[in-house]
Amino acid sequence: MKNFWFSTGIWFSGRELRKTEMTSTTQSPNLSRYLPGIGDMSLKSSGAYGATRLMAETLNVAQMALAEAYVNGLEIPDAAFRAALHTIMPVLFQHFPGLLAPYEWVLEESDQLAESSRELMDVQYDRPQVLLNQMLGDWPVIYPKYSTGFWERGATDLRESQMHMIDQVIERLGIVDGDNILDFGCGWGCVPNYIMSKFPNVRFTGLNLSHQQCEYMRRKMQDPESYLSSERFTLHEGDLNEAQFTEKFDKILSIGVFCHVGNLTNAFQKLASLLKDDGKVFIHIITVRIPNNMSSGFTHKYIFPHGRYWNHDAVPSHNRDLKTVDRWYMNGMNYHKTLTAWLERFDASQETVKTLDYGMDYAKFRRIWRFYLLLLGTIFATCDGEYNGNGQYLLTRA
Repeated sequence: MKNFWFSTGIWFSGRELRKTEMTSTTQSPNLSRYLPGIGDMSLKSSGAYGATRLMAETLNVAQMALAEAYVNGLEIPDAAFRAALHTIMPVLFQHFPGLLAPYEWVLEESDQLAESSRELMDVQYDRPQVLLNQMLGDWPVIYPKYSTGFWERGATDLRESQMHMIDQVIERLGIVDGDNILDFGCGWGCVPNYIMSKFPNVRFTGLNLSHQQCEYMRRKMQDPESYLSSERFTLHEGDLNEAQFTEKFDKILSIGVFCHVGNLTNAFQKLASLLKDDGKVFIHIITVRIPNNMSSGFTHKYIFPHGRYWNHDAVPSHNRDLKTVDRWYMNGMNYHKTLTAWLERFDASQETVKTLDYGMDYAKFRRIWRFYLLLLGTIFATCDGEYNGNGQYLLTRA
């Protein structure tokens, strides 16, 4: 287990719960208050905080210069790109985590529940459906799903890994037949469709802001071969702030959405208001096991506007309206394998997707997305996936 800049803490790996001292091998927690780049930014002296911010901004300028060069045609072999990240990221994760927040807003909750949500739909989720189907996969029961698969149970391909991931959600949320479930940020309806295929009396409400994803689901709702066509599925197009429901839910699940939510406090208040007194919430989110939140200047500009990866303790620390009763860490190698599969499928689909409308020159679009898939896929694999992976949280009403 790599060392962290925490004084003490609890971490989860797979199904095993371990308690460990998370201390630096070179600096004491008190000393880290005065040294830039290391430790918890909220505990820093003003001088160390300012120096860390300057260092983080400088690092971001360098990363963006490389990214822009790649987007504009710089040839970097994939192997060299990955080798560089495997050299740099362990140093940042283990010794200088304060440099992984390129903008100050990454470190704290924002005033708004979600920032740049409409922009996010335009640059990421409302891309040509043919491209997304090719990259993510589109099968009879497993529709496109833009979150990690689970490979640790022996999955041999992307489809099987996504089935195993949803099976894990079923187990950890404790879904039983007859549950009335809200899927907050339901994507293309993969999770509701798969779960309803296993439980004949489960009802689902899908909440989604993406018009294109909702159009995909509306087509499936007219397809008798799809479980979304049953009266057990209701689709709600809109955001969480505007959503109004006539009934409360037994279970609420949210997979991959909270990287785009800027205010956990307000979001949890809203979810709690939609939950029955004895109900449960399951959140699956990208997390980092460092003291601070993390982001990327490149993904903020091109892929996920105002996206951030909350540190692994962020969800349990927001316990005013919902409280965490269990949590797990899914090793980042799962997302590495998923992103690698997406990249391979993306590369293999070029003849099919190169003539679609991306609102820009296709060669530039292709290089933006290749950089994104390479960057994230490699970062998840650094340090054997122990720093950057997925957090899963089971919550009840506080």
